[in-house]
Amino acid sequence: MENWFESFENTRVLVVGGAGFVGSNLVKLLLNKVSKVSITVIDNLMSAEIENLPIDHRLTFIKGSISDNKIVQQIKDEFDYVFHLATYHGNQSSIHNPLADHENNTLTTLKLLDWIKDFKQIKKVVYSSAGCSVAKKTFGDAVETTEEDPIELKQDSPYSMSKIFGEFYALYYFNQHRLPTVRARFQNVYGQGEVLGAGQWRGTPATVWRNVTPTFIYKALKGLPLPLENNGVASRDFIYVEDICRGLIACAAQGSAGEVYNLASGQETTIGEWANLINKLAGNEGNITHLPKRAWDNSGKRFGSTQKAKKELDFEVKMPIQEGLKLTIEWTKANLLFIEYCMSKHQGYLS
Repeated sequence: MENWFESFENTRVLVVGGAGFVGSNLVKLLLNKVSKVSITVIDNLMSAEIENLPIDHRLTFIKGSISDNKIVQQIKDEFDYVFHLATYHGNQSSIHNPLADHENNTLTTLKLLDWIKDFKQIKKVVYSSAGCSVAKKTFGDAVETTEEDPIELKQDSPYSMSKIFGEFYALYYFNQHRLPTVRARFQNVYGQGEVLGAGQWRGTPATVWRNVTPTFIYKALKGLPLPLENNGVASRDFIYVEDICRGLIACAAQGSAGEVYNLASGQETTIGEWANLINKLAGNEGNITHLPKRAWDNSGKRFGSTQKAKKELDFEVKMPIQEGLKLTIEWTKANLLFIEYCMSKHQGYLS
């Protein structure tokens, strides 16, 4: 366990989308755990801030999107590991602008994989997929989603479709060109470093209120009611960001090329339970506003199976939910001024 990091000594690593929430945490973890590593980050800062990245002589930053030929052509056959985390964040933005989602989600994956398909030095390419794309669309009792479950044609958003297209391409380039791709299916990631309002305006208030956890924590700290849709009956598999990053590293170091792995806690938590826990930890005295169900969201209840990742990667989560939320709340308090600065960039659009 944790000897995955030894595989990264004296290596060069490319992280596409490396300034974002998960990407920047991955970069920091690698820099903290591996002494001799060189990391290149490519990010267009559409949904990220450069301040997410540390200042370190082992880190090189390139601003741009790999959907741009001038950017992708800067990638040379010198990397041992590639992590592809770039995306068009997230469901509601993709519904608002499916073409932008295609350009910054599906197309980035295709451009990257096609460009590196004949590279000789690469040991592993890890593609970040999404558990929501595979989970059964139900508000009935959830059954753990396994890696072998069939993929439904009915999807809730262009974002979830793009994530599955990315899996198709990752598997295609493995089968056709022997590019050693591994697909990592994320569950609902939370933790330190997710900045409300990060990046550029993307057409909807979800640019600011980007995910449930940072939204709930910010509002709870401000003494505001938490917006709870559909009575909070939906459930998710929440996984702390450092655990996700450990899982990505495990996929690169130990995952089998051509395979897919859930990065999950295996624990189902309803959004109502999540809201009440955040209110309790933040001292918000159970403040809730009830809203109707979102018309587009049919991914009601879900959680991921952990069995394959545990067996083949020796990966399992470490962070208990309550402790992870405490750390996230403390980080939010400490970074409130920066978060509110990022939010303020979009106030003209929100009003």
